[in-house]
Amino acid sequence: MAFKNLYAYSARFSHHGKSKRFSSTLHSKVSPAVMPVVQNEMPHCDFKPPQYTGPSYENIKDLRKNNLTPNLAAYYKKPLLIHSGHMQWLFDHEGRRYLDMFGGIVTVSVGHCHPKVNKALEEQINTLWHTTNIYMHPKIHEYAKRLTDKLPGDLKCACFVNSGSEANDLAMLIARMHTGNNDIITLRNSYHGMSPYTMGLTAHSTWRFPLAGVNSGILHVMQPDPYLGIWGGSACRDSPVQTDRSCACNKETGCVATDHYYNELEETFKYSLPRGKVAAMFAESIQGVGGTVQFPKGYIKKAAELIRANGGLFVSDEVQTGFGRTGEHFWGFEGHGIIPDIVTMAKGIGNGFPMAAVVTTPKIAESLSKALHFNTYGGNPMASAVGIAVLDVIKDEGLQQNSLDVGTYFLKSLAQLKDQYEIIGDVRGKGLMIGVELVADRKTKTPLSAPHVMEIWETCKDMGVLYGKGGLHGNVLRIKPPMCINKSDVKFGIDVLSSAISEFLNKKR
Repeated sequence: MAFKNLYAYSARFSHHGKSKRFSSTLHSKVSPAVMPVVQNEMPHCDFKPPQYTGPSYENIKDLRKNNLTPNLAAYYKKPLLIHSGHMQWLFDHEGRRYLDMFGGIVTVSVGHCHPKVNKALEEQINTLWHTTNIYMHPKIHEYAKRLTDKLPGDLKCACFVNSGSEANDLAMLIARMHTGNNDIITLRNSYHGMSPYTMGLTAHSTWRFPLAGVNSGILHVMQPDPYLGIWGGSACRDSPVQTDRSCACNKETGCVATDHYYNELEETFKYSLPRGKVAAMFAESIQGVGGTVQFPKGYIKKAAELIRANGGLFVSDEVQTGFGRTGEHFWGFEGHGIIPDIVTMAKGIGNGFPMAAVVTTPKIAESLSKALHFNTYGGNPMASAVGIAVLDVIKDEGLQQNSLDVGTYFLKSLAQLKDQYEIIGDVRGKGLMIGVELVADRKTKTPLSAPHVMEIWETCKDMGVLYGKGGLHGNVLRIKPPMCINKSDVKFGIDVLSSAISEFLNKKR
């Protein structure tokens, strides 16, 4: 059916005043702006955002251009000016409501401005903002115990920092100090941070500056991708949905793709590393920025065993996959059947508050005592109070189970959408860590061009749904919403995406 019959553009889209207010504005105190009228109405929300009283939109654009560094690129042709947030919803300066399917880049875990987290922060602000850890304050100690109790084995020592880049930076230092070795392995297509130290771990040319020494001691090995890689097929991923590729895997042979990718990893050890002298391997449980890429079942476990056999540590980057997001487990690495030597975490740890952590064993943590090491803000009273509250909310509101239930429903609904549209090449993920790969040709897997992806993506925004995007070619929709979303939200998000794709395809005809 033609997209033009699905909605009629309002006055905002130059249809001469023949408009109807979009449901996103029905519950706002501010003067509502008009938006496209969608047959599938946006789910109800009782929250009423405060009226925006800040600088004008044009003033904000000027301030951004003149007073912020130019690397701060904004999403969308007409960037959003976000003013308020409530659980899974965001509101712009004119009162439009948006369903946030990206969660502040996988950061808002329990919901925007969650009242229990807000209350914990407010109580702490009124008690003690900051003192650093040169003095003892109770919250960091309480939080360290609560956090490490969520981890298996001997992962009982936490060091708090402020961002995922800092966490991975520190994990590199610890691994090299503990092992006495220098070489570190990461996977191609991985993202582990943007500090000068972690930029070497990140294996995306688009995220790398031409700096001397960035790659010192770091090797990027073949990415084990069942969809785009050399090997893989319809039984390789730990996901409710699989690729369309045929697969030779069975119960007797196990995952054939895993064996092939593991052999490639062994080749790196044979030819590119000093025998038995590796410091660490870093891996995301599911690659985030790279486009929600999952690995063949069993690969991570075998890779960790090889690293340890050569004197190194396995570091699990849980910056995006931790805190219940994958649903079945609290940590993504649990889905791979391993206990890492070091775990790094950020983003969802604080629901948007700038905090992060490195957790390791007491023995490995001893390496930090070889010299002074300190982080002024890491684990400060405010961050620790927020961290405790986030753990409480995840448990009390059953958000890990919600990630599993709603995420599985989301993935299966997207798989049905894939059956409808050839432009969807792959749907993948686990829980609420989801990717949708858009292609120009499903057989060749040629990525849909950036302008075409942008067209679909922008239309979704205009209809009230904010999706992320990623992958090396920017052709993967990244779906990582606050874990409080429900099936009605999913249905609306699916309907909007379907409408956006339909409009795009109709224009091409």
